[in-house]
Amino acid sequence: MGALGVTDKFTESVYVLANEPSVALYRLQEHVRRSLPELAQHKADMQRWEEQSQGAIYTVEYACSAVKSLVDSSVYFRSVEGLLKQAISIRDHMSTSAQGHSQEKPSPPPSVA
Repeated sequence: MGALGVTDKFTESVYVLANEPSVALYRLQEHVRRSLPELAQHKADMQRWEEQSQGAIYTVEYACSAVKSLVDSSVYFRSVEGLLKQAISIRDHMSTSAQGHSQEKPSPPPSVA
């Protein structure tokens, strides 16, 4: 066994040790230890964004519902408008009638003194 044989055996031993399951688990543990804080921060950020998005979606849905209610109530607004016009017309008619009656009132009889 010459120098080449020793070198091959040494290389094989290093390769086996480098790929031993306990070394692989150690490397995996180190990777998780380095990556976990960043992943936890990303998860927290995503949860916060999800909450904000849900709040915004609720606000938009509520606004759409309010607009739909306004559109649906246009019938009632038209009814109120018609009633107001009718009330104004009646008021004007009563005002005109009252002015006409006040002009037709006979003047008081002359006083006898």
